[in-house]
Amino acid sequence: MNAHKSTTILFLDQFDDLGGAQACLLDLVPAIRARDWSVQVALPGLGKLAEKLTTAGAAVHILETPRYNGGFKTIGDAFRLFSSLRRQAGEIRELAAATGCHLLYVNGPRLLPAAALATLHTPVVFHAHNRLHGPALVAARRSLRRLDAEVVACSRYVAEPLRVSRNLTIVPNGVAGCEAVHRSFSNSPTFRIGLIGRIAPEKGHLEFVQAVALLCRRFPRLKFVVCGAPMFGDRRYYPSVIQAAQGLPIDFLGWRDDINSVLRDLDLLVIPSRDEGLPRVMLEAFSAALPVIAYSTGGIPEALVDGETGFLVTRPSPLGLADAITSLLDLNPLRLRRVARNARLAWESSYSLSRYQAGVTAVLERLLGSAPRPDEGSAMHPSTAPLQQ
Repeated sequence: MNAHKSTTILFLDQFDDLGGAQACLLDLVPAIRARDWSVQVALPGLGKLAEKLTTAGAAVHILETPRYNGGFKTIGDAFRLFSSLRRQAGEIRELAAATGCHLLYVNGPRLLPAAALATLHTPVVFHAHNRLHGPALVAARRSLRRLDAEVVACSRYVAEPLRVSRNLTIVPNGVAGCEAVHRSFSNSPTFRIGLIGRIAPEKGHLEFVQAVALLCRRFPRLKFVVCGAPMFGDRRYYPSVIQAAQGLPIDFLGWRDDINSVLRDLDLLVIPSRDEGLPRVMLEAFSAALPVIAYSTGGIPEALVDGETGFLVTRPSPLGLADAITSLLDLNPLRLRRVARNARLAWESSYSLSRYQAGVTAVLERLLGSAPRPDEGSAMHPSTAPLQQ
């Protein structure tokens, strides 16, 4: 096998803050360094992700990419992306040569076209954390064909549009796990119900607030928590959430790094997202034996079995969410404890951090084992050929 101590993996990420995809990247660093591989990471800035990567032993480089908002993209965003492609490709090519890159790992779709234009004669892995749509999907499919890249997807839902790639592996997300807390579930009107994650339209915060307004009429003693903050420069949605929550018993905690302490104080986690690949917070709740109620959308039903490891909302809407929570509050506490126990067992068997690390590193080992090495005559050179659809 060619993978030895001088093996270098160059990671590209489109953000420098700590969203779910970035946490997945960070979680890989210890497993990669344990193999004596060099971890080089290129980011658009020196945000929280860069700080944590450096602490974990990775070398961080600045990639001069345009700043993009998360969520909805404007025509201006698209123009800036495509006008900077060749410059980005040149930067990636130069950085790969300087670091002696043996494998390129693209941790988000916005850098795929530039990686394809860079034409590095090394294996390429694209880690898909969310399902792609529209122009982003078209660009990703073209790039994957050109790169002959290996795709790692977090769920079947995310993988399905990317089957243009000949090599596709589904590796579910995994998390380190949180303390499993015993909850009595014996006095449901005092439940503390929370939503945790980046505050953005696709995460469903407004629908959660609207559901809270409906629930308060019947359960005036319920308490609610929102833990998270706007990220990736998109702050347009946050004021509308705050305004809708006026007068409701919702505590806004801001961003918390210690997810364990937040989960420990909850009796129910709500995930009203409409397009999740496989939310890490759901798996963290599993590990904490905390019941989860989530929209039956995206990749969520692949991990959450309704009535067994959590509860699915089959009518995604504020009213559907409120009705589902109401039904849950009426359940026998013994059933809630059984579901919580099943969720913990599901995390142990399928969604632990070690299982995730093993799944991804197995892909890397396979690619590095058969890859031509830059120091064995496979020169890296620029390409000006257009991407083929």
